[in-house]
Amino acid sequence: MAGPTASGKSKLAIGLAKRLNGEIINADSMQIFKEFKILSSRPDISETKGIKHHLYGFISIKRYFSVGDWLKEAKNKIDDILKRKKIPIVVGGTGLYFNSITKGISKIPDLDSKTRNKVRNLYEKIGTKKFYNLLIKLDPKIKGRIIPTDSQRLQRAYEVKLKTKKSLFDWFANTKSEFLDFEIKKIFIDIPRDELLKKIYKRTDIMIKKKCTNEVKKFNKLKVKKNLSANKLIGVQEINEFLKGTISLDQCKELINIKTRQYAKRQNTWARGHMKNWNKLYSKNFSILLKKSLKVVS
Repeated sequence: MAGPTASGKSKLAIGLAKRLNGEIINADSMQIFKEFKILSSRPDISETKGIKHHLYGFISIKRYFSVGDWLKEAKNKIDDILKRKKIPIVVGGTGLYFNSITKGISKIPDLDSKTRNKVRNLYEKIGTKKFYNLLIKLDPKIKGRIIPTDSQRLQRAYEVKLKTKKSLFDWFANTKSEFLDFEIKKIFIDIPRDELLKKIYKRTDIMIKKKCTNEVKKFNKLKVKKNLSANKLIGVQEINEFLKGTISLDQCKELINIKTRQYAKRQNTWARGHMKNWNKLYSKNFSILLKKSLKVVS
């Protein structure tokens, strides 16, 4: 089950799990980190309501974690849940994670740490813009297919081309899903924009009240490498500006809201392009939304 950030995925997933004897598997690339619980909006104990949740807060922000890594972990959890005669419910907002399940992931050879470090050092030395332009010259096929600000995918594409002499997208062309024999029911929460904006603003207020600023202070002390994905978590940059006194708390909240709105827009754009055959559902009334979802999965 997918949907834009703050659309109510976690609540719906729990509702489905309670009625289907299910367990939930996280498909959000920021909720995997141990150190960010509030800022990533990870479900807390009071929200999980006795339903088992997997792949939440289980790795360090200092660790490189790819889509392939997630797929391997998710596959193990899915197999285990099915063995126990329960229903796995994959929920989150990271489109690439869902693509890895529904469409498969390329079998790119393992890349050595020397190549990876070489590319990371180059990225940190020359910055995003110059790195992107350099990558286009090295691998023209990435133009228009990876956004210039997606540092992790840019570096991955560079590593693959450098080491294998083949474009990342040539590898993608020969993919096959490991879940071809599975009956996958696909739900996307298609929430109206005005409703989503209300939820985004409310969630930001809640995160500030829960002292998400403390998470950023602890994050700063860890001195995480700039190329790792945890740095892209919405709120880190804005809260740091507030902590430095550059902006007020109200300005900080507004900037977080703006970035979150932009992220939600990108998620919806992704869904239109990659989730065309998904069941698009929504109702402001949760009971009705749950009934609609149960019809899809039954």
